[in-house]
Amino acid sequence: MRRSRLVTLAVSLAASIGVTLGAAVPVQAAPTDRYVALGDSYASGVGAGSYTSESGSCQRSTNAYPALYNTNIKPASYKSVACSGATTTDVVNNQLSALTSTTTLVSVTIGGNDVGFTTIMSTCVLQGETQCVAAVQAAENKARAELPAKLATVYNGIRSRAPSARVVVVGYPVFYQLGTVCVGLSANSRAKINEGINLIDDIIRTAATSAGFTFADVRSIFVGHQLCSYGEKWLHALNFANLGVSYHPTAAGQSGGYYPVFRSAAG
Repeated sequence: MRRSRLVTLAVSLAASIGVTLGAAVPVQAAPTDRYVALGDSYASGVGAGSYTSESGSCQRSTNAYPALYNTNIKPASYKSVACSGATTTDVVNNQLSALTSTTTLVSVTIGGNDVGFTTIMSTCVLQGETQCVAAVQAAENKARAELPAKLATVYNGIRSRAPSARVVVVGYPVFYQLGTVCVGLSANSRAKINEGINLIDDIIRTAATSAGFTFADVRSIFVGHQLCSYGEKWLHALNFANLGVSYHPTAAGQSGGYYPVFRSAAG
C-alpha cells in the first residue's frame, strides 16, 4: 500500500512539474503595432527597385525601410501611403487620412521637396558652381522661413489623427563625402549641398522634438557610403538613363542605412 502511494505521489509530482515547466516556457507574443508610413520618395523607396504595382507613380518599393520593417517585424497591420514627389501639403491633404485612433506607430520622411531638392540638383549639375551655390542658399533661406511651420502642420495632423501613436520622423542622408578625389560637381558645390541638407535635417529634428516625436538621424550611418566615398555607395549618382532615381538611396542604402536607424527608433 505504501509503495503504491509513493508511485502515485511520484506520478502526480512529475505531472505537476511538467505542467509547471510547460507554463514557464515563454510564448512569443504576436506584434500588436498598427503601423502607417507617410512621406516622400525617400520613404516610398524610389531608387530601391521592386515597386509595387498598386503604388503606381508613387513608386513604393518592397525594399523601402517601412516595407522592410513590415517584413521583418510583422506588425499587426501595415500601410504605406508614402509617395514620390510628396510635399508637406501632400501629406496633409492625401496621406494623413490613412491614420486612425488605433494607429500605434507612424513613420514620416518629408520636407525635402518643400525646398526643391530636385530643382537644386538639376541646377548644380547643369549650370555650374555659382548657380549651384546660389540655388542652395535660396533653398536654405526658404527652409528657415517656411519649413518649421509646414512641418508643425504635418506633425499636429499626425498627433490629431493618431493620438496614441509612437511617431518616428526620419531624416535625410548627406549626399557627399568631402575631401576625396571626385569627378563632377566642384568641391564648393558639394560642400554647399551638404550644408543645405544638414540645415534641413536640423530644422526637421527641432520640429520633431518640439512635437514630442522621435527623430531618426541617418546621416552618420551613411558616412563612408556617400557619393565620392570609397565604400559601397548607398546613394545613386546622377543617372541620365533614369533621372528619377538620382540622389536617392539604393536598396542597400534602405536596408543598411535607413532600416536599422528606423528600427532602433521605433522600439
